[in-house]
Amino acid sequence: MTFTLLVVVIILALVFEYINGFHDAANAIATVVSTKVLTPRMAVIYGGIFEFIGAFSGTHVAKTIGAGIVDVHVVTQTVIICALLGAIVWNLITWYYGLPSSSSHALIGGLIGSSMAFGGLDTVNVHGFVSKVFVPMISSPLLGFLGGFIIMAMLFWLFCRFHPDRVNKYFRKFQLISAAFMAFGHGSNDAQKTMGIITMALVSYHFLDTFVVPTWVIIACATTMGMGTMLGGWRIIRTMGTKVIKLKPIHGFAAQATASSIIISASHFGIPISTTHVITSSIMGVGSTVRFSAVKWGVVGNIVWAWVLTIPICALISCLLFYLLNWIGL
Repeated sequence: MTFTLLVVVIILALVFEYINGFHDAANAIATVVSTKVLTPRMAVIYGGIFEFIGAFSGTHVAKTIGAGIVDVHVVTQTVIICALLGAIVWNLITWYYGLPSSSSHALIGGLIGSSMAFGGLDTVNVHGFVSKVFVPMISSPLLGFLGGFIIMAMLFWLFCRFHPDRVNKYFRKFQLISAAFMAFGHGSNDAQKTMGIITMALVSYHFLDTFVVPTWVIIACATTMGMGTMLGGWRIIRTMGTKVIKLKPIHGFAAQATASSIIISASHFGIPISTTHVITSSIMGVGSTVRFSAVKWGVVGNIVWAWVLTIPICALISCLLFYLLNWIGL
């Protein structure tokens, strides 16, 4: 039975990774699609390739997720299954309504909820959660907004004397570079979260003695996320690419340059930030330089509510699922 549960965990983790790919495809490609730098089909293929490459950039984030938030030696396969199911359910709900919520926070919330249902608050590394999740959850969108605003203001100052058509011509090319870095950054951070979950399950099963991400886990997660991105999540792409602000190539470049810098830096230090929060707040910051009213704040309000509710709702869903599975004897 335990081995069967391990197999179920791995399958669910890859399902989550696939959903993460198409749910968060907008993070990497929404701006290049909305500015018509790439066709939708070419954009998802382009993003998928660089996300695959980014997944091989390290395992620092995987170690934070798998060993820094809950006690890896205490949790069971059932705990991990409930965490994944809670995150999957929330991702599908927010995808259906076109809300760019955080797959990362969905997974973290699910993990906390099912762990607490199993062993109480003692199973949660409160210091790790606060330092690696809560503080970055607050600070990274602020950095994204301020960074997007500052970079866009600098670009306006540098290119204010150029004809708009000439500027757009240059930045259509530059945006290809920034989109590649954005996709790489998303792969470097989000793909590692599922690597951490699978490795946690292997340690819990005693297949591994220490928390070291196996090569086959990296390959599986990188491939699955890349395939999910190539499917594309068009509902969320429309929200981020057109409903927050009308983007031009220079705006898309500024937002992606800001977000990719923050995300890649966070991956280097093992911080599992929300790539969705960072790119969305960067787009808001860029839009605010045009005029404050250019940002559609009603849409932003719906997005922010999804951000606030993600961790507690996923914790609640996974907690209830744990009690249900425990009641039926799993």
